[in-house]
Amino acid sequence: MYRKLLASVREYKKPSLEAPFYVSCEVVMECIIPFIVAKLVNQIREGCDFAIMLEYGVILVVMAFFSLLFGIIAGNACSTASCGFAKNLRSDLFKSIQKFSFENLDKFSTASLVTRLTTDVSGVQQAYMMIVRTAIRGPLMLVFSFIMALIMGGRIALIFLLTAPFLGLGLYCVARWAMPTFRKLFKKYDKLNNSIQENIRGVRVVKAFVREDYEKEKFSQAAESLCKDFTVAEKILALNNPMMQFCLYVVMIFILYYGTYKIITSRGLDLNIGQISSLITYGMQILGSLMRLSMVLVMITLARESAARIVEVLEEGERPALTSPVNGIKEISSGEVDFINVNFIYNSAREQQNISHNDITHNTQNSRLYALRNINLHIESGSTIGIIGGTGSSKTTLIQLIPRLYDASNGIIKISGHDVKEYDLDSLRNNIALVLQKNELFSGTIRDNLLWGNDKATDSQIIEVCKIARADEFIEKLPEKYNTYIEQSGTNLSGGQKQRLCIARALLKQPKILILDDSTSAVDTHTDALIRSGLKNYLPSTTKIIIAQRILSVQEADKIIVMDDGEIKAVGTHEDLLKSNAIYNEIYLSQTREELL
Repeated sequence: MYRKLLASVREYKKPSLEAPFYVSCEVVMECIIPFIVAKLVNQIREGCDFAIMLEYGVILVVMAFFSLLFGIIAGNACSTASCGFAKNLRSDLFKSIQKFSFENLDKFSTASLVTRLTTDVSGVQQAYMMIVRTAIRGPLMLVFSFIMALIMGGRIALIFLLTAPFLGLGLYCVARWAMPTFRKLFKKYDKLNNSIQENIRGVRVVKAFVREDYEKEKFSQAAESLCKDFTVAEKILALNNPMMQFCLYVVMIFILYYGTYKIITSRGLDLNIGQISSLITYGMQILGSLMRLSMVLVMITLARESAARIVEVLEEGERPALTSPVNGIKEISSGEVDFINVNFIYNSAREQQNISHNDITHNTQNSRLYALRNINLHIESGSTIGIIGGTGSSKTTLIQLIPRLYDASNGIIKISGHDVKEYDLDSLRNNIALVLQKNELFSGTIRDNLLWGNDKATDSQIIEVCKIARADEFIEKLPEKYNTYIEQSGTNLSGGQKQRLCIARALLKQPKILILDDSTSAVDTHTDALIRSGLKNYLPSTTKIIIAQRILSVQEADKIIVMDDGEIKAVGTHEDLLKSNAIYNEIYLSQTREELL
């Protein structure tokens, strides 16, 4: 896990090494200063002249200056290293997510990925900053201060050997006690972020159903639960300070009492005032180092949970469910598609029922866990195929296998005579335009969104596809036309407008295969007919696969596929299916009655 995280340090290795070096120099300065102060105190006690005092003063000022200088350099190096590390880590996480297939994405909620990219990375960044600075400073200060205390106080410094383990054990116990509470926080962060994300994206629905109070109560409960856990953890950690203060005062009382006794009884021969002052300073440094180490322990332990969540995403990106073959085929000559004995089960369902690969291959007949079963289908290049069926009949799952958004659990899918797994993945998807059920637009202008289909498209090409998709009807009415800004997810557009823009974007790809997944459901039947007519003329050699709820959208197709419960129940023309298939006939009659009413 740590090796994977450290791989994100990269160009920030130099400041990561410089910080501990300058911290060491700073510690050395801070440990020598009390030694010089003790000598100065003894010189003053013996009645030294001003010149000696000035000499010691200059030495102390110089050492303090260098201590400050080393501290500033170490702080700058530490900040550069930790912020750079966090930047690289976020970048690596984002790139890893981009490698995910749909199957990989199914393992994480959107809110969880956002939390890992923000809160978890920030936690690891703080821990890294403490490691390259505080985690180095603490042990060095502890060791150097104890050595100097031995030099200055002899056996009296052994009090630190008795106090330090007691304080260290107490701080360790407090940290371990707080950790289980901190671990709970990450899942609650995910829930809180999920609540925020759902509410913001669905704010129009919330207002339409007057559910603001319910949403506020739900958010308040999540925030209150998070607050309670944080309060418990902070109360536990708050025990650190009184423990340190107690040990510090015990040490000071002992040193002052025993030191005074030794000074009086030995008349300053065994111990003097300068030594006592330095011992008190070293005592504070030793106990302060233990305090800092305890906080480092807390941060590292807490960050370890964040690190595990981050590495989970990084490792998932290293083993994407779908990979492009080496030297894969880059050219697709036609839009011919074949499904041969294809079965498919979602990974979540397979893991839930503990189904092995062998079971997938040999036991698909009766299992209702399979989204697709026994799919055999031939689609000719350039033909128009309609797919119709009830909700949950796996129409979308079927077409997602064509561009390899998922891989079939077993069986073969061929395009232009070749298994889809033989194609270079980018080339395969560049030749297939898919308009999904959920129309996703990105913040930017209309032109920016359309150029996703072809970033080299000319203005004339953009206008042409918008005319075919009937998007020009509303674009031309906008004040800035194609330069009109679209909000995130297209919230300032209607459902029908978003659908037409998504269709236009897909047409710019000039694909071999065009798949429309219920992508005209938000437009009226007249506009739907005009779009289909335009597609037929604009892409005569492209294979067009249209999923629809309305029979009117597919009745002119060369073939219509009727699906039910993950299986193909019938294939034929509109007229043939009306005569031979009960499911199709029932859908047609119900929709005809609705139109008559």
